[in-house]
Amino acid sequence: MRLDKYLKVSRIIKRRTVANEACDGEHVMVNGRVAKASYDVKEGDIVEVGFGSRTLIFKVLDVADNVAKADASSMYEIIQS
Repeated sequence: MRLDKYLKVSRIIKRRTVANEACDGEHVMVNGRVAKASYDVKEGDIVEVGFGSRTLIFKVLDVADNVAKADASSMYEIIQS
């Protein structure tokens, strides 16, 4: 699954266009490297998302196309917020 879609489906970022812009602006890193929106997310990836002065670091646990809002947080494990 594309990185921008994963960020939207997991509800880390509310809109896919905003997730795409964050990737284009180099605010998203996967496994220590700046990632494009087209990066193929896999289980076990470590993702860092910069929100202004705050950084969210999480590990991908599951990749699914459709997830209920209540189950979205089970797709990742927060390492540092």
